[in-house]
Amino acid sequence: MSTRAPKKTQAVRLLESKRITHRVAVYDDAGEFHTGEEAPALIGAPVETVYKTLVVLRDPPAGRPMLLIVPVARQANLKTLAAALGEKRLRMATQREAETLTGMQAGGISALAVPAGRFGVLIDEAARSLEMIHVSAGARGMDVELAVADLVRLTDASYTMAT
Repeated sequence: MSTRAPKKTQAVRLLESKRITHRVAVYDDAGEFHTGEEAPALIGAPVETVYKTLVVLRDPPAGRPMLLIVPVARQANLKTLAAALGEKRLRMATQREAETLTGMQAGGISALAVPAGRFGVLIDEAARSLEMIHVSAGARGMDVELAVADLVRLTDASYTMAT
């Protein structure tokens, strides 16, 4: 983990402006892409508290795209998610689609950094049992730890079965 001062991303600015207690972890000064599975070791956090953000689209396209926040150690199950949402079919956005829709690089997409109301935000049910959660701070190699309740409130997220 880096000792340099973290840059101010939209996510960090939001947390500061709302006076939300948080901790930023920078684990890659070069901003290189790491898999979500590498993040817990790089930031020194328990694997069950580290989550990744995926962009999910309805197929055929309809309504807002969704940001799905799931544990890094698990795979999203789109059939389970579709059933929970009453959708016939969902698909994962391609890297290009995800980056175009969010304005962020894959590996650094954060629900805290997108304009309010532009995406539906869903969090896997597993997060209900946590007090604190680590999610992307809106840049590759940068995570933020905050209370799950604060993440849900700030992103207007809903819990769902997704893994």
